[in-house]
Amino acid sequence: IVIFLVKHLFSRRLIAMFFLLHFIVLMDVKDFALTEGSSITSLCPKGYFPCGNLTQCLPRAFHCDGVDDCGNGADEENCGDTSGWATIFGTVHGNANNVALTQECFLNQYPQHCYCKETELDCVNAGLTSVPTISSNVTLLSLKKNNIHSLSDKVFIKYTELKKIFLQHNRIRRISRKAFFGLHNLQILYLNHNCITALSPGVFRDLHQLTWLILDDNPITRISQRLFAGLNSLFFLSMVNNCLEALPRQLCAHMPQLNWLDLEGNEIKYLTNSTFLSCSSLTVLFLPRNQIDIVPEKTFSSLKNLGELDLSSNLIMELPPHIFKDLNLLQKLNLSSNPLLYLHKNQFESLKQLQSLALERIEIASISTRMFQPLKNLSHIYFKNFRYCSYAPHVRICMPLTDGISSFEDLLANNILRIFVWVIAFITCFGNLFVIGMRSFVKAENTTHATSIKTLCCADCLMGVYLFFIGFFDLKYRGQYQKYALLWMESLQCRLLGFLAMLSTEVSVLLLTYLTLEKFLAVVFPFSNIRPGKWQTSGVLICIWIVGFLIAVIPFWKDDYFGNFYGKNGVCFPLYYDQTEAIGSKGYSLGIFLGVNLLAFLIIVFAYTIMFYSIQKTALQTSEVRSPAGREVAVANRFFFIVFSDAICWIPVFVIKILSLFRVEIPGSITSWVVIFFLPVNSALNPILYTLTTSFFKDTLKQLLHNQRRKSIFKTKKKSLSASIVWTDDSSSLQLGVLNKITLGDNIVKPVS
Repeated sequence: IVIFLVKHLFSRRLIAMFFLLHFIVLMDVKDFALTEGSSITSLCPKGYFPCGNLTQCLPRAFHCDGVDDCGNGADEENCGDTSGWATIFGTVHGNANNVALTQECFLNQYPQHCYCKETELDCVNAGLTSVPTISSNVTLLSLKKNNIHSLSDKVFIKYTELKKIFLQHNRIRRISRKAFFGLHNLQILYLNHNCITALSPGVFRDLHQLTWLILDDNPITRISQRLFAGLNSLFFLSMVNNCLEALPRQLCAHMPQLNWLDLEGNEIKYLTNSTFLSCSSLTVLFLPRNQIDIVPEKTFSSLKNLGELDLSSNLIMELPPHIFKDLNLLQKLNLSSNPLLYLHKNQFESLKQLQSLALERIEIASISTRMFQPLKNLSHIYFKNFRYCSYAPHVRICMPLTDGISSFEDLLANNILRIFVWVIAFITCFGNLFVIGMRSFVKAENTTHATSIKTLCCADCLMGVYLFFIGFFDLKYRGQYQKYALLWMESLQCRLLGFLAMLSTEVSVLLLTYLTLEKFLAVVFPFSNIRPGKWQTSGVLICIWIVGFLIAVIPFWKDDYFGNFYGKNGVCFPLYYDQTEAIGSKGYSLGIFLGVNLLAFLIIVFAYTIMFYSIQKTALQTSEVRSPAGREVAVANRFFFIVFSDAICWIPVFVIKILSLFRVEIPGSITSWVVIFFLPVNSALNPILYTLTTSFFKDTLKQLLHNQRRKSIFKTKKKSLSASIVWTDDSSSLQLGVLNKITLGDNIVKPVS
C-alpha cells in the first residue's frame, strides 16, 4: 500500500496524510503498550521481562535469541529495531529509483536505444551525451548511466508533463540556472553520482511540486539558502557524500514541508542555533560521518516533530545538558562513534518516546542507572561494552550480547583457551601441592626458607583453583553464555573468583619480592648478620597474607566507589580499566598494577642483576673456580629464567595498563589470553624454579635412587638405612660453590682457610 500510494499518488497532501496517520497509529499503539503492558512488566523483577500476557518472566538474554523460551513465542516477538522512519522511507526511496514500465508506448518520438511503455521512457546506458529530443507528453524520463556532461538552459522546457527525472551516474559538471525551467509538475529528481561542484541559487525555482531531490555523491562544497527557492513542496532531500563544509543560516527557509534530510558523509564542521530554525516539519535528520565538534544548546529546539536523529561518527566531545529538551516525539537517537567525554545524568530525561538509543564505541565515564530510567519506552539500546547493559535493566534488547572476552555462545571463546585453562590449572595445582608435600616430609636445615617456599606454593595454588573454576563455569555455560553473561558477571561467584585471583597474585608478588631480598642479602652480603629468624619470618609471612587479603577485599567495601570491580569481564579479573570507572577505582587499579606490582618487578630484576655481578666478581677472585665456568653458567641460566618468568608474567600486564592510561582500546580477547596464559606463569613455574631444579632436590632424588638400588642389591640383608639429609639454602648454595663451599646455614659462616 505504501509503495502504491507513493508511486501512483505522489502528492504532498496524500503523503502528509499517510505519515500523519502512521504517526497517530504509532502513538496509539505505544500508549496502549504503556497502559496495558506496564502492569505486567512491573510484576517482573529487575532485568526480567514478561512472556506476553503470561505471568512468567524471563531474563533479558532469553528474549530474541531464536528460541521460544516462553512457550507462546512472546519472547521472540517485536525483536527488530523498527523505531524511527528509516524503514518506511527506505522502502519508498528504494522503489522510487526503479522504473516500472507498463504495456503500450504513447510516445511518438524517442531515441533508438531507449525503451518506452505508455508515457515513460527508459534510456539507461544508451550512450547519450545530451538530453535527447522526445515527445512532449513524456511523464517519466530515465537517463541513468550515460555520458551527459551538462544541462543547458531550458533543456526540459517542452516536457511540461514530466513528473520524474533520473539523471544519476552521468558526468554532469554544470547545470544551467534555467535548466529545469517550466517543470512545474516535476515530483522526483535524481542527480546523484555526478560531478556537480556547485549549484546556482534559484536553479530549482520552478519546481513547485518537487517532493524528492537526491544529490548524493557529488563534490558539492557549498549551498546557499536561495538554492532551494521555489521548493515549497519538497519532502525528501538527500545530499550524502558531498563536500559541504557548512549549512545555510536557515536551511529550510524555502522548504517548509521538508520531512527527511540526509546530509551523511560531508565535511560539515559546525551547527548553529538558527540552522534548523525553520525546519518545523522535519521528522528525520541524518548527520553522520561529518566533522561536527560543537552542537549549541538550542540547535534542535524548533524540531518539535523530529522522530529520528543521527549524529554518529562526528567529533562531538560534549553535548549541552538540555540539547534534546524539545524533542518530545523523538523515537530513535544515534550518538555512536563520537569522542564524548561526558554525558550528563539528565541528558535523555525529556525523551519520553525514545525507543532506540545507540551509544556504540563511546566510553561513558558518568554512566548510571538514573541516566536511562526516564526512558520508559526504550526497547533497544546499543553500548560499547556489554557490562553497560546492567545500567539499563528495563530495556528489553541490549547490545552487545557479550563482553568481548567471551564469544556469543561460550565464556572462553577460543578452543585453545578452553583446553589450556585446564592444563595450566592442573600443572599449577599439582606442582605446588607436590612441593608443599615434599618440603613438609624432608628435613631442611634452613627451615625459615622452607616455610617461605611452602607459603609461596599455597598462594600459587590458589591461582590453579581460580583457573579450575573458570574452566568449570565455561563448561556450565557452553553454548548459551549470552543468556547468562550479565548474570554471571554480576554474581557473587564471579566476584569471589576475582578476589581469589587477586589474592593469589598479590601474595605471590610480595612473597617473591621477600624471597629475592632474602637471597640478595645472603649472596651480596654473606658475612653480615642480617638474617631473619624463625619468628621474624613468620611475622613477615603473616603480614604479607594480611596485605594481600586487604588488597583483594577492599573493592568489596563500597559498590558506589568501586562498582563491580571484579565483574567487568567473563574471567572476573580487573586487568585494565576504562573511562567509565570512578576516579577512586581507577586510582586503586593503577596503584596496584603500576604501583605495587611494577615496583616489586623492578626490585626483583635489580636484585638478581646485582647478585649475578657479585657472584661473577667472586668467581674471578677465587683461583679454584677460575678454570671451570660450569657453575657460573648454571647460576646465570638460573637467574635468567627466574627474571624471565617474571617478565613473561608482568610485562604484558604493565603494557595493557599503560595503554589504558592513554585510552587505547584494548580488545577483550587480549584479557583472556593474558589471564589464562601469562598471569599464571609464575604460579606454574615457581615450583620448578625454587624447588624442583635446585641442587637440594637433585641430590635428594639421587639419594633416593641410590637407596633403591642398594635395597635391590642387598635385599636379603636386613639393614635399616637412615638417610640424614642436610638442606642448605638454595640461594646460599649458589654462592657456596663459587666461594669454595662457604657454609651459610642458620647464620653459621665458615670462611675459607
